[in-house]
Amino acid sequence: MGTKVSLAEKMVFSGGLLGQNMLYSFMSMYILFFYTDLLGIPATAASVILVTASIFDACLDPLMGMITDKTRSKWGKFRPYLLFAPFLIAAATVLCFWDFGGSATLTLVVATVSYLLWGMLYTVCDTPLWAISSVISTDPGERTLIVTLGKIGGTIGTVVITIGGIQLLLAFGGERSTAAYWYSAIIVAVIAALTIFLTGLISRERVAPSTEKISFKKNLQTIYKNKPLLALLASLLIINMVTGIRQSIQLYYVVYVWGDARYGTQLGISLVAGMLLGMIATPKLLTRFSKKNVFIFSCILGSLSCLIPYLFGDQNILFTLVFFGVSFFFSGMTIIVSTSMLLDTIDYSEWKLGFRGEGLVFSTNTFITKFSGAVSRLIIGASLGFLNYAENQPSTPGLQHGLSLVMFLLPALCFLAAIIPILFYTISDKQRARILTDLEHSRSL
Repeated sequence: MGTKVSLAEKMVFSGGLLGQNMLYSFMSMYILFFYTDLLGIPATAASVILVTASIFDACLDPLMGMITDKTRSKWGKFRPYLLFAPFLIAAATVLCFWDFGGSATLTLVVATVSYLLWGMLYTVCDTPLWAISSVISTDPGERTLIVTLGKIGGTIGTVVITIGGIQLLLAFGGERSTAAYWYSAIIVAVIAALTIFLTGLISRERVAPSTEKISFKKNLQTIYKNKPLLALLASLLIINMVTGIRQSIQLYYVVYVWGDARYGTQLGISLVAGMLLGMIATPKLLTRFSKKNVFIFSCILGSLSCLIPYLFGDQNILFTLVFFGVSFFFSGMTIIVSTSMLLDTIDYSEWKLGFRGEGLVFSTNTFITKFSGAVSRLIIGASLGFLNYAENQPSTPGLQHGLSLVMFLLPALCFLAAIIPILFYTISDKQRARILTDLEHSRSL
């Protein structure tokens, strides 16, 4: 039986993800508007900054993973980054929302540098924060619970900013005041830094790293020689687009299909409620059914719950909101079970290759998440182009049908497509038990 994790560690891990997602959500929701409407940066230039920084940041993820895997210190492999990096990213966040009144050229340069710096520091915190869940206990049940609490904390962090971000801005002068963004950024950044720091301070790494020095080249085997991991990553690339597509299109949907942007709040509540309930229900299901089967059936039922409002009409708002929430219930389930499967692929790596590579595995997962988000935005852009969308255009039946197709049919297809790679995920419950037994024996030698 593996080591139990204290309540304090569970709370700070969930809190760390809550703070981190508050920070990420605040940046995602407001930085583009701040650049274009308050700093006066042209929309094209602002978009280039964000896209370039995102690509650069995504490429850093695997490198950061390999760096953490080679880290050896008195604090462990991952804790040092959680102890020292959070306050640096807090400073970078405040810098991103600083209007120093410079020339247009200098403003563009500072915005580019500060956002690139923010992305780099976010990766320095993000990879170790998730990877520490794989070494916090040798008990797979405890690790699944830790991951579940982290995902729930992260979702709550997103909700806090989604609902409270605009209220924070209004408290300091409104969405047209640069000072409002600066003061709001300070508050969010301090909360995030403290919660991530506490995770590093209180958490413990109970799975000792290998004493063997692993080269970067050999460490890459964690990915390309780990077939279950490759299958899972391929599936995650697709399943992440369910949320990515819907979050990107939902404002267009409520404005042009339902005729009122205020319905976005109800849509957000439906999303969050469904996802949280799905996350909470999953650990219990995993005690009765195999992870692979839970994932597959979640995808099938998720696809059906997307198709129903598309096939039977989404003009009934309450009906659609219910099924929107149901589909995100199954999305929440796929998030928890896939993260639990990710932890199993790390054990599989240690069993098959002799080293775990937690940092590289989790950094590759975050790379997949970012890449999936980029693909989602590309799909939305292409869809709006296909629909000949123009800002503030009249709502036509053709536009409404097109937006409904993107909102419901595309996610339904993504749910189903995600099943195909997961069929090649080979870690069964029986093999997982054998792996854990073998690892426990080898660690005791």
